[in-house]
Amino acid sequence: MTTPTGPSNILKRILARKLWKTKRPIWRDVSKRLMAPQKNRVEVNIGDLSRVTKNGEIVIVPGKILANGSLDKKITIACYAISKSAAKKLEASESNRMSIEELVKKYPTGKGVRIIV
Repeated sequence: MTTPTGPSNILKRILARKLWKTKRPIWRDVSKRLMAPQKNRVEVNIGDLSRVTKNGEIVIVPGKILANGSLDKKITIACYAISKSAAKKLEASESNRMSIEELVKKYPTGKGVRIIV
């Protein structure tokens, strides 16, 4: 008998499968990153987001956003998880935050969406 692979979190697996079924390259890439082993999980600091994004940009982080640094731009962001202090910093910068599912519904083709890892 083979053991299942991927995250033990059933909600994360369901999300990854939904993204994979869209058959869009950007959402399949996000799906692969969500299903990655623990050592390859994505963690991005707010300061890194500020450095690599432009004002008004739409980005997705297929992992967790951490609070190190500051954000001086107004962006739209979707992520799998976020720390409490990072959420406060996003609110302070007047950035929009949404779930990955909401982002997929709003931008089904993925056009204009950028993956930050």
